[in-house]
Amino acid sequence: MENEKIVELMEKMYENLKGDIDGLKGDVNGLKGDIKQVDKRVEKVEKITIKMEQEHGQKLDALFDGYKQNSEQLNRIEDEVARDEEVVLRRTK
Repeated sequence: MENEKIVELMEKMYENLKGDIDGLKGDVNGLKGDIKQVDKRVEKVEKITIKMEQEHGQKLDALFDGYKQNSEQLNRIEDEVARDEEVVLRRTK
């Protein structure tokens, strides 16, 4: 009789343990799904970041080219004004 109670108690413990394991399996499967969603979102963010870096790189290149052209033009104007100053100074003396 005592053996039957022990077996019965062990069966209950087994069922509880089996239920807990099944619950853990469900939780793990849920986590796997969540990780897949996070991976997809990270991949999307990476693609957007790469696109932004490329677009901004092109815009910065254009901006620096414009700055360089502006600087070169200012240097030419400065040289021309300096030459005109020399001419004016010579004529006034």
